[in-house]
Order: sequence, then C-alpha cells, then structure tokens
Amino acid sequence: MTTAPARFAALKNRDCRIYLIGAALAMMADNIEHVITYWVLWEKFHSPALAGFEVISHWVPFLLFSVYFGGLADRYDCRRVIQAAQVLFMIVSITWGLLFLTDSLRIWEACVLLVLHGMAGALWGPGEQLMLHDFVGDDALPSAVRLNATFRSLGILFGPVVGSALLLGLGPVPGIFVNALIYLPLTVFLLRTKFTGHTRDGGVVERKRVGLLDSVRVLKDVRADRTLVSMIILGGLGSFFIGASLQSAMPIFAGDLGAGSEGTAYGVLLFANGAGGVLGGFLLEATGWVRPSVRAAVATTLVYGVTTVIFAATGNYPLALLMLVVGGVANLAAMSIGQTIVQLRASAEDRGRVLGVYGTAAMGGRFGSGITVGLFGAVVGVHWSLGLSAAALCAGTLAAAVYALRAS
Repeated sequence: MTTAPARFAALKNRDCRIYLIGAALAMMADNIEHVITYWVLWEKFHSPALAGFEVISHWVPFLLFSVYFGGLADRYDCRRVIQAAQVLFMIVSITWGLLFLTDSLRIWEACVLLVLHGMAGALWGPGEQLMLHDFVGDDALPSAVRLNATFRSLGILFGPVVGSALLLGLGPVPGIFVNALIYLPLTVFLLRTKFTGHTRDGGVVERKRVGLLDSVRVLKDVRADRTLVSMIILGGLGSFFIGASLQSAMPIFAGDLGAGSEGTAYGVLLFANGAGGVLGGFLLEATGWVRPSVRAAVATTLVYGVTTVIFAATGNYPLALLMLVVGGVANLAAMSIGQTIVQLRASAEDRGRVLGVYGTAAMGGRFGSGITVGLFGAVVGVHWSLGLSAAALCAGTLAAAVYALRAS
C-alpha cells in the first residue's frame, strides 16, 4: 500500500519528536492517576462494584463518544481539542487531590471524576491522530503512528512505577497534585507548534456542525470500503475478546504458574506484557520488517491471538513470559497498522470521524473483555475463558481477512 519510509522517519520532524515525548508523559500521568486513585478508593470504600466501575468508566466514553470527538477534531484546531483534553485531565487530578485533602470524597463524586477522566482520554484520541498526519504527511505516517504507540506504551509501562513511588514517597495527596503537573509539557508545546492537524489539508475549513446522531453518518459512508471496514473489525475483535483483560487477570496467572513469590511473579508478568509493546515498537521501526497492509494486520492479529492462547494454556513460567513479550509486539504492530491504514484511506474532510469509528471499536470495545474473560471466567475459569476468547479472536480475524480480500 505504501513504500517503506526511512527508519525512525517521524523523528526527523522536530515538532513530532517533541509531541511524542509530551504524549508519553501525559500517558504516564494517566496511569499514575489510576495507581493513586484506585488505591485510595479501595482503602476508603472497599467496594468491588466501584472497582468494576473504574474499568467501565475508562472505556465506555470511547465507545459512546469517539465518533463525535472525531467530528470535533475534523471541525476545529486539533491543538485546542487536545489541550482541552489535557486540561480536563488536570482538573480531574486536582479535584481528586482536594477531595483527598479534605477527606470528603463520596462514591458519587468518585464516579463522576472517573467518567470525566475517561472522557478526557476519548477526546484526546482522534485529534492526536490528525496531528500525527499533519506533522509528517502520508509517507512517514506509518512511522509516526508506530512510534506514537511505542511512546504511549512507555508511558503505560512506567506509569505504575512512578505512581507507586509517588504514592509511597509523598502520599496520595501530594502525589496526585504532582501528577497534574505532568500533563503540562504537552499542553504548553501545543501553544507553540504551528501544526493544527489540518495544515496539510489547507487548514481548518467550515464544516457542518457536529451532532451525536449526525456523526454516525460516517458509518454508512465507510461501509463500501472493505479494507477500512476490515481494519475497524480487526481492532474491535482484539479489543472485545482480549482488550484490558490480561492485566486484570494477571494476579490469577501469577499464582497458578507457581514461579516462587506470587508478588514477584505478578510484577514480572506485568512488565513482560508492557515491555513487549515498547520493544516491539522500536524493533519494528528499526528494521522496517512490517509494512502497513491488510495481510500484515491479519498476520499480526493472528500472532497476538495464538500467543494469548498459549499463555492461557501453559503452566511453564518462562514460556508464559515469552508469549507475553511476543504478543505485546504483535498487538502493537496490529494496532499501529490498523490506525495507519484507516488514516491513509479516510478522506481529509472526514478523517477525524473515521478515526473515531476505529477508536470506538479498538478502544471502546475493551469493556467487552470484562464479559468475555471476566464474567465468563467466573463460570469456566480464567484460563479457559482467556484461551477461548483468544481462539475466537483468531477465528474472527480469519473471517475479517476473507471479507477484506474478497473482490468487491
């Protein structure tokens, strides 16, 4: 579909380099907030229902609002859209801190803040993808998307480490206030860059006002493009069947694998899961082995599914670690390929909304893994539920491949 760009091509653009660093910091702050707030909420309320709501509130905004927020990115300066998301993150962190400080937090207030935090993440996504395209253009877009996913993975990897250090070293109140400051570098950078997300398309032009119902129109517009639809389906399959379930199920696997201290095993498994995405991103960028194509997206999604099946079935700790690392590489490759293809095939005037549709599937669908792995696991056991869910991902991937490659 595209010629292979130079290695680390996106880093040749100064603004893209700075953006990637700022985005990694902001993603780290996002995860730091999870560490601190989830700990405080459990200590204060000891509510399993609230713990479940923490996951739902994070992903459902992507499901409900990604297309709408993509429409906002199409219609407005993406710098301001992303800044609005970052400011909302900061307001939520500061509000958490004030409620912790005064010891006045109630469950309904926690639920509101959790939803607002999820809304900020959903608002950030489509505008970010348009900015990446604006920074580097079509030729280096695969590099920009892959590196952005890699830098975000760095933030996700180090967020729990830094969050735990802030929680233990400073305490939850100072820690959450410090966390609010970590969003500032990206926010300030967006005041200085000339890129708006639309400069390569002639700047922001007057477009129809975005409405929640009107924005669904894009679903009808893209259904004739089999490649676009297949990428959206692939993103949704991985999200729905596996999604965020690996992290939540990891304590169970750590105990069942019998690798000495459960706490140590848990930490190493989590690190392997995150490190796969980081190492894979840099490896793929350095080698150029995988180019953005339907076949590559299908192959990497299948690898992700197969490695997850093996991880769920094995009782061998080293093999489990290897499968997590390989699966992390494959998952990052699949997601970055899907986002790249969607961006390149979407029209300029509807790019944000098309990316919003992709975000609805690839991010919003993650709430479904709580059903396919979590609730189903309560019936048949987590090993079986994860293994069967991963097998379903493989079957769905093959069906999506047939759909995409079949002549129109």
